[in-house]
Amino acid sequence: MAVDVKRHARHIVLKELGGPGQQKLSRARITVIGAGGLGAPALLYLAAAGVGHIRIVDPDTVSLSNLQRQILFRTEDVDAAKAERARDMLTALDPGVSVESVCEHATDDTLPGLLADADLVLDGCDDFTTRYAVNRAALAARIPLVSGAVGRWEGQVAVFAPHLKTDAPCYQCWVPETPPDAEDCAVMGVVGALTGVIGSMMAMEAIKLITAAGEPLIGRMCLYEGLSGRVRTVTLPASRNCPACASGRTDTPRTARA
Repeated sequence: MAVDVKRHARHIVLKELGGPGQQKLSRARITVIGAGGLGAPALLYLAAAGVGHIRIVDPDTVSLSNLQRQILFRTEDVDAAKAERARDMLTALDPGVSVESVCEHATDDTLPGLLADADLVLDGCDDFTTRYAVNRAALAARIPLVSGAVGRWEGQVAVFAPHLKTDAPCYQCWVPETPPDAEDCAVMGVVGALTGVIGSMMAMEAIKLITAAGEPLIGRMCLYEGLSGRVRTVTLPASRNCPACASGRTDTPRTARA
């Protein structure tokens, strides 16, 4: 994908990105799991950033209750496939971005193929079974996992990439098993604008990882509390007993693929 200098002028003037950074974005391949509350803003900003190839994985259709936060969709999209409508919206935003829609579940069986050619994966799903499967697949593919989660007025984002940083955790180091009180947003509720904050932060982390700009949240988690406006970052330790990553750990991290 050739860089559109006029379209991406505001990136190119940034010393941390410049032309070389924009070229990296244009060559990048990113898989996004979920085109919902978190995936929608993340997808928009990744396409706007000029990411060369975006694969959208979501088996669901648009419902009326999605429209409070899933900003890729419109009322006329109700009952349409999310991945396909998201593809159409991103293509309308930048026809130069290659967008692939996959209307299927992300599982242990499908994820190896969905991540095989990806530089990184964003996970914005809302169930722990899928989160654990994405984590395992990212570990196997040795690509960074950008993970976001929201509930009520609070959100979090982290990057899990133990292959890039010694003693960095994987997702299951942080959440070893499904919490007994786990609820999705249909039960607990979520303020719509919160998903925009966290989804945009996920896109930011992806851009940093692809371009090697700044310090990605590898081994750290950013926590945002919407009611107070407080933001804090905490360090996440690796677990030597983690069922997902402990057995595959080495002492030597490798450099990023992108």
